[in-house]
Amino acid sequence: MIYNSIIETIGNTPMIRLNKLAKGIKGEVLVKVEYFNPGNSMKDRMAIKMVEDAEKAGILKPGGTIIEGTSGNTGMGLALAAVAKGYKCIFTMADKQSKEKIDILKAVGAEVVVCPTNVTPDDPRSYYSVARKLNQDIPNSFYPNQYDNLSNAAAHYETTGPEIWKDTEGKITHYAAGVGTGGSMCGTAKFLKEQNPNVVTVGIDTYGSVFKKYKETGVFDEKEIYPYLTEGIGEDILPKNVDFSLIDHFIKVTDKDAAVMTRRLAKEEGLFVGWSCGSAVHGALEYAKENLKEGDVMVIILPDHGTRYLGKVYNDEWMRNHGFLEDKTFSTARDIIAQRNGSYHLLSVKKSDSVKEAIGLMNGKSISQIPVLDKGEVVGSLTDNKLLSKIIENPQLKDVEVAEVMEPSMKFVALDSTLDVLSSMVEKEKAVLVRDMMDNIHIITKHDILDAFTK
Repeated sequence: MIYNSIIETIGNTPMIRLNKLAKGIKGEVLVKVEYFNPGNSMKDRMAIKMVEDAEKAGILKPGGTIIEGTSGNTGMGLALAAVAKGYKCIFTMADKQSKEKIDILKAVGAEVVVCPTNVTPDDPRSYYSVARKLNQDIPNSFYPNQYDNLSNAAAHYETTGPEIWKDTEGKITHYAAGVGTGGSMCGTAKFLKEQNPNVVTVGIDTYGSVFKKYKETGVFDEKEIYPYLTEGIGEDILPKNVDFSLIDHFIKVTDKDAAVMTRRLAKEEGLFVGWSCGSAVHGALEYAKENLKEGDVMVIILPDHGTRYLGKVYNDEWMRNHGFLEDKTFSTARDIIAQRNGSYHLLSVKKSDSVKEAIGLMNGKSISQIPVLDKGEVVGSLTDNKLLSKIIENPQLKDVEVAEVMEPSMKFVALDSTLDVLSSMVEKEKAVLVRDMMDNIHIITKHDILDAFTK
């Protein structure tokens, strides 16, 4: 087939099954590999949509200049559209973005203005503010504003969603994607949920971003905002393309876990992808481990190509300098479990046991916290200090069933969660749980993590 220009090759990217990384997970885990787009990222889809919608509206006229704030991939998509249609481009970028991204944009004729990362969005130096100012100052210019331009989500509603539905023959049950501008997550989710309202959507966020807490509490908490390294996901603003009603769950992923998983995708699956792809897969697998059932089909979006990150996550020295390459024996939950040499047995109580029986077990084994099971599934937990407080207040509770006094379950974590993630998840009195490859449940306590750090 012969195409009239490069932009006609956008879309219809392949779906690929994860094999090694999804081993042990019930159901099927597929990835939609967006680096097959001509600009090597999914942003090509919404870039051409924003440009063509602006042309139809008369906002973008012949000889005009496209001005946008970008983490790199949107810029590439806009640049390709500009080359094909005869426009100029100026892009503003935060200085945390990789040198490769900047160089690639310059290679396709764009001008790049680099702005500081660690400033508020409304600071005149931020890449948002600089883009808006350039748009005001330059005649016949168009500022797409991918964050609030609903053509972004519309592009994925019209293309990505239908492609996934067709390629899975309508069997998709779970959709997972990183959330940055929100376009790919929400546009795709809207289409999929219209076909099947039971499709579960999982948004991947990063520590330092506001999305997860806002979804769960409705509070925009500025204390959640702090610098992070991962590019392309998370925000310190609430873009109009993020429709929280379309995102069922959020999972946060650390910079380190994202970087490590990105490298694993290349080495174990042959998928040479970008940093936020590692975030998406790590978070999605963490969710899938506990929630996918036989017959379920999860699709994860892999947004871009690894060439953008050769100087970062694919560079051993850079990884080591950021503490992302550890030589410690216990670097993950998997390693902690391996050191138990199969001799471990999870201590637990049933929700139908009496509180007196639970206290006897905890005292006899000198443990301060224990999971509560019902038909083999974790349904709650007990911690000695909270249990003691309840019994002091009402001594009769010692004779009731555990179900009446139990607390929420300890959190499950992915088998490959690193020590920094484990330590951040272990609350003041709670441990975490993890399933091994044989589907056995293990508990990891503060003591286990401290011991691992000293090895």
